[in-house]
Amino acid sequence: MPEVANAANASDADLVSRLLLDMRLSGVLYRRSLLAPGQGLRFDNAQGRGQFHFAGQGPLWLCSPEGQWHGLRPGDAVLLPRGGTHVVATAKGLPNAQIQAFSLWRPPGASDPNLLVPQHPSDRTRLLFSACMGMDLGGLQPLVQSMPEVMHVGTLMECSPEIQPLLAAMERESAIERPGFAGVLARLADVVAALIVRAWVLDGCPGADGWVQALRDPRLGRALAVMHEAPGQPWTVASLAEVAGQSRSVFAQAFQSATCVTPLRYLTALRMRLALQRLGQNRQSVESVATELGYGSLAAFSRAFKRVTGQAPGAVRALAWPLQREGAGSTVSHLE
Repeated sequence: MPEVANAANASDADLVSRLLLDMRLSGVLYRRSLLAPGQGLRFDNAQGRGQFHFAGQGPLWLCSPEGQWHGLRPGDAVLLPRGGTHVVATAKGLPNAQIQAFSLWRPPGASDPNLLVPQHPSDRTRLLFSACMGMDLGGLQPLVQSMPEVMHVGTLMECSPEIQPLLAAMERESAIERPGFAGVLARLADVVAALIVRAWVLDGCPGADGWVQALRDPRLGRALAVMHEAPGQPWTVASLAEVAGQSRSVFAQAFQSATCVTPLRYLTALRMRLALQRLGQNRQSVESVATELGYGSLAAFSRAFKRVTGQAPGAVRALAWPLQREGAGSTVSHLE
């Protein structure tokens, strides 16, 4: 198995590359909002969906799901990888009464159905571009739970200077509104969000839990790498320990201490995350997914899938198409 041998020698950079290759920002839904002084918006994100905000004109303030306020200057961007209910307002600590009075309308004949403007716009109006997206990292999905609640682009500029020209392009597109600007903004948001995640990973995933620390351990990292590289192989604790260069007992204890699960439970969870992606987003057949992930029979795969996810694989695949068509995004409402 030459590809497995190559994976066994994977470096930290290889793991980062694999993470970014697996990363999909799916179902991106955008919203442009014009806020006059004394106004704000509440975003109620669907579970498991990230939220990106870009301040085209400012300053603006973001109140995180945990109630922390973050300042946004013109040209600033933030990513909330897990979404959650949060507020963007023109002033820190804006009273509820002022936000409740905020009313949005679509100008008659507006060409952009996703543009929201205040009822009484002023020359001091601030522009906010927002994008709600599914943060899908495939087999490395646990990384999303390890990310900070709010990832501010300003803190990543030194290690990722390539973000600056992209933000400048977003600022120009927001201000000039040339034909097709909405689509360009959505795609730029996609790229900037991916760069924010990459910068955090390359910075060592500060604040991350034991699962991420295991990626950095040279021996455990090799075992994790081969599982992600070839999840359909018939891995055993003994074969994984051999890849890690440890005895079976030492490897099993170290792996469980770092990840809080046994190696084989981790492998099963990895396979099921990949199965969800392939059935739901790629709409592969249940039979092909079962074969790719190393299950000798469809029945064995179906039992494992239902035990881990609580759903039948066929039902996940059947639901995928209508959900992809309808989309699931943030809703914008008044702060009650």
